Amino acid sequence: MADPYQVTLIPGDGIGPEITRAACRVVEAAGVPVEWQEVVAGSDALAEYGTPLPDHVLQSIRKTGVALKGPVTTPVGSGFRSVNVSLRQALDLYVNLRPAVSIPGVKSLYHDIDLVIVRENTEDLYAGIEHMVGPDAAESIKIITRRASERIVRFAFEHARREGRRKVTAVHKANIMKLSDGLFLESARTVAESYGDIEFEDRIVDNMCMQLVQKPELYDVLVMPNLYGDIVSDLCAGLVGGLGVAPGANIGDEMAVFEPVHGSAPKYAGRNRANATATILSAVLMLRHLGESAAASQILSAVKTVIREGRRVTHDLGGSAGTTEMTDAIIHQLSNNE
Repeated sequence: MADPYQVTLIPGDGIGPEITRAACRVVEAAGVPVEWQEVVAGSDALAEYGTPLPDHVLQSIRKTGVALKGPVTTPVGSGFRSVNVSLRQALDLYVNLRPAVSIPGVKSLYHDIDLVIVRENTEDLYAGIEHMVGPDAAESIKIITRRASERIVRFAFEHARREGRRKVTAVHKANIMKLSDGLFLESARTVAESYGDIEFEDRIVDNMCMQLVQKPELYDVLVMPNLYGDIVSDLCAGLVGGLGVAPGANIGDEMAVFEPVHGSAPKYAGRNRANATATILSAVLMLRHLGESAAASQILSAVKTVIREGRRVTHDLGGSAGTTEMTDAIIHQLSNNE
């Protein structure tokens, strides 16, 4: 038997422990040997260690090279800085990969959506460089560099080539922010010259949002700076039924952290009501990253079958099952598919 994979597990806050537990159960049922190295980040870590992101969390990910993470609450307007942003910057996880793919049985106005959002993950307004200018004004500084722009666009093209996708669209606001977004667009055009086998185009971000609502079938891989990526990826999640089915990955050259796109929903914590689909699908991305493509495909097939049948799904998917019951159904389907 192969040695088990060493994977850092960050359960997160709110519903995080329930949905990460569900994902771990599904991975185990798929026959992939994993030793989970559990560490705590977020509000519980703040209470115990005085920081929401203790150094031992980063050390664990540096050691294992891969992590599965539940959602962590970020206070609005005050309190500690986003753990997600801090993780990405500390570990140089410069890619935020967010697929948006239709799943039959998930209620949506759209069908056959198959998009990938590639979001730059380390700079832009999320660099967190902001300050007050006197008592009545605040200033945030937008950082765009050629290095970060070129490497995120290169990742988008490499991903498109590896996955057999046809087109990369760079999203920007270079008509207004001519230096910062202009540099991003210039970098994208430069990188695109090396990928003649893949179509390239660019779109202004507000027009891109309209295009995605009107004719999403025209688009394939979208690459963009950090802030636009955060917003547009949620829009694309809306096209496929919401954040409950939206997985995500944060990828660097040496490490990767996989997590659902949605938040921690603290009011549902411990109530066995949370939909774990996005976390399970994030684990599917993780397994593909580890080279366990067969197990990843088996899990994805089981999830799709359970959702399509609709008998044992959570309330947000139109059913009455709890987190545990839907997870049990996916595991049962896995055994049927063997």
